[in-house]
Amino acid sequence: MTNFDATQQLYQERGFSRRIGFGRRPALLIVDVIQAFTDPASPLGSDLNAVVAAIRSLLDAARPEGIPIVFTTVAYDESVWQPAQIFITKVPALKVLKLGTPAVEVDPRLERRATEPVLLKQFASAFFGTALASLLAAQNCDTLIVTGCTTSGCVRASVVDALQYGFRPIVPREAVGDRADGPHQANLFDIQAKYGDVLALDEVVQYLQALPAPGA
Repeated sequence: MTNFDATQQLYQERGFSRRIGFGRRPALLIVDVIQAFTDPASPLGSDLNAVVAAIRSLLDAARPEGIPIVFTTVAYDESVWQPAQIFITKVPALKVLKLGTPAVEVDPRLERRATEPVLLKQFASAFFGTALASLLAAQNCDTLIVTGCTTSGCVRASVVDALQYGFRPIVPREAVGDRADGPHQANLFDIQAKYGDVLALDEVVQYLQALPAPGA
């Protein structure tokens, strides 16, 4: 038995990794799929082509169903009183995320629509310091499909907060990515064990396609 298998068996024996399941009213969250993260030449970037394609397939399934779709970006201005100054000190590469520059714009391959809001954040979680929880509550959502990057950072933080705000977090495995496979896999394991359901992309797409038609 490998170390991974032994760890998985231990968690299952102790009651972890149970399934939450889908609710009745989902929303789709696309976390920080911005050019600074999808451009491998950026100090924050990596090859996320497959992730972008997976998210696009979710958007193609979600848009006809009329479910809420929310994007996030992370950006900083030139203020010396930056609220995220400690975060930036920890990760100086965050300085490339300058407000108003192409680096913080949503990857154009996702073809964001004007009706799909972009929430601006300065920290990891899509909930912290934003109106996301209120937006989801106003739409009567009980399920949050979390996609984007990075798995070990902003995706994980958003999943944890989604659970803490009372939503059912669903993570399509192929629709999240990281700059290194080790943190990516470790955090998917931990999300599945404690905070949400990590599912195959096809299963999530099928769920979206099976939703009642808008207005039904």
